[in-house]
Amino acid sequence: MKKTIGILAHVDAGKTTFSEQILYHTKSIRNRGRVDHKNSFLDTHDIEKSRGITVFSEQATFAIQDSTYYLIDTPGHIDFSTEMERALSILDYAILLISGVEGIQGHTETIWNLLRKYNIPTFIL
Repeated sequence: MKKTIGILAHVDAGKTTFSEQILYHTKSIRNRGRVDHKNSFLDTHDIEKSRGITVFSEQATFAIQDSTYYLIDTPGHIDFSTEMERALSILDYAILLISGVEGIQGHTETIWNLLRKYNIPTFIL
């Protein structure tokens, strides 16, 4: 079985950190990168490293038992929402992260509405 899962949230909610944890614990990457250390596996472009945010959707692959999953880490900043929205067309599932510190933001509601519009099954964390 192959499935594509998108990680979505507003900016600085921890999408890339969460994605790195999934990849590390499924042994898809050897070291967990950190956005603040500019060494995350998924934020590879210079502009992402300098700004400390995801600008481009990036993909990674991980496996659990006999299933392969494609993980899409999407931008959360509203200025790059078109990049996030382009990724929606390929998703089988979405994980919508809600920041425990900041809670639901305006952009979170926009993301939720898009997930409903495209009828994407969504897990909320």
